[in-house]
Amino acid sequence: MTPFQSVEEMIAAVSPVAAVTGDVVDVKQPGAAPGELVDRLVWTAVFGADPILRGTARWIVRSLAAAEGTRPASIQDLYMAMGRHEVGGFTVPAINLRMMVYDTARALFRAAKKLDAGAVILEIARSEVGYTEQRPSEYAAVILASALREGFRGPVFLQGDHVQVNAKKYAGPDREKELDTIRKLIVEEIEAGFYNIDIDTSTLVDLDQATLDEQQRTNYELAAEFTTLIRAREPKGVTVSIGGEIGEVGGKNSDVHELRAFMDGYNRCRGGATGISKISVQTGTAHGGFVGADGKVRTDVKLDLNTLAELSRLAREDYGMGGAVQHGASTLPADQFDSFPRVGACEIHLATDFQNMVYEHPEFPKGLKDEMYAWLRKHAAEERKPKDTEEQFLYKARKKAIGPFKPQAWGLPAPVREAIGQSLEERFSFLLKQLEVSNTAATVARWVKPIELPINRQDEIVAAGGQITASERKAEGLAD
Repeated sequence: MTPFQSVEEMIAAVSPVAAVTGDVVDVKQPGAAPGELVDRLVWTAVFGADPILRGTARWIVRSLAAAEGTRPASIQDLYMAMGRHEVGGFTVPAINLRMMVYDTARALFRAAKKLDAGAVILEIARSEVGYTEQRPSEYAAVILASALREGFRGPVFLQGDHVQVNAKKYAGPDREKELDTIRKLIVEEIEAGFYNIDIDTSTLVDLDQATLDEQQRTNYELAAEFTTLIRAREPKGVTVSIGGEIGEVGGKNSDVHELRAFMDGYNRCRGGATGISKISVQTGTAHGGFVGADGKVRTDVKLDLNTLAELSRLAREDYGMGGAVQHGASTLPADQFDSFPRVGACEIHLATDFQNMVYEHPEFPKGLKDEMYAWLRKHAAEERKPKDTEEQFLYKARKKAIGPFKPQAWGLPAPVREAIGQSLEERFSFLLKQLEVSNTAATVARWVKPIELPINRQDEIVAAGGQITASERKAEGLAD
């Protein structure tokens, strides 16, 4: 696919469905944009030669989607309804898209449309922004273009996952620089339409302290500070859905006493600001799964569903939140996913398995995979732990090759992309059914009313000029 080479060429191509005049996109025929036009717009939004081309393409994509009622939205009111027991029985999947994002998102929207599923979140973590080379503005445009391409209508929930503090930097001389980086990312995400943000200061929980309050203090104080920032920057009429986290995923399992210590401290510190809508907990999973010496994900995961149920109940009944959130779940055995709605989890985060499906798909070119692995051996050596086998190293490190090889993966032949997309669609359909989010579009429409905010061309151009820094590409000390 060739990106547009000039703004004039882009505007001329769009003219049959929308008149672009100055800073206005006047959509004549909502829903009439040809698929090939959307494809070329999204390629320009990602691979355009300069910020003006990329930003203009993103502005047009967002305008075309908005004309069909497809806008970024906050899931806040739906989760508050869960907290009041006015709605429930399903667990919202929050899906991180890393690889071949346009094709993967299209597969998800096809599945959601067929199943009439509206309660679906698409997210990207702070760490993923770096190694997948997707700033929030780009990610938002690609997701909205995917919805537009597949005819999905309704709110689109974009989420900043694991807006996470690096514990090592926080403990050192770069503390204020690290916190300022988080502040800037939060503002960037809100401006891109991420009206759902998961604050993750759980990396700063200190289990060596004598009391639970002392263990959670830095966690809840910073979570409250970032909440205040979000409330000050959210658009008028939008209440961003904010998540907190009480236990780092992959560490000690959470308990009700920790949840109370965090929430009571957080509520003391947040003043009059609207608080969080959900709480992430640790119940025995790990990001990316537990990997054996052969590089395969282990299936003998000891998931503590009783704890998840207890924490979800407490979150709703004592603090009015939607419930507890399960992280690191995409690599769990297939027969476990229907458990999450039963135990009342309001949200579940799914990421690595979709990346794995692309890498391991029989149609994914072996030559490209070999090239990516060779790159990892040279450029991602920091991912190799002393006791790792070669297979374990490659499994854990291969996410770092996604950004550098993005053009090659996006540009695979159409039959290859279609075959991979079909496998992803089947997987998404399975998960949406297991999590009971089929037929939730009407429920979402009842509780969620996206605000019709202006879409600013210049803002998109400025955002399109954002670069990925070397430290972001490394993403050391951060989880997803």
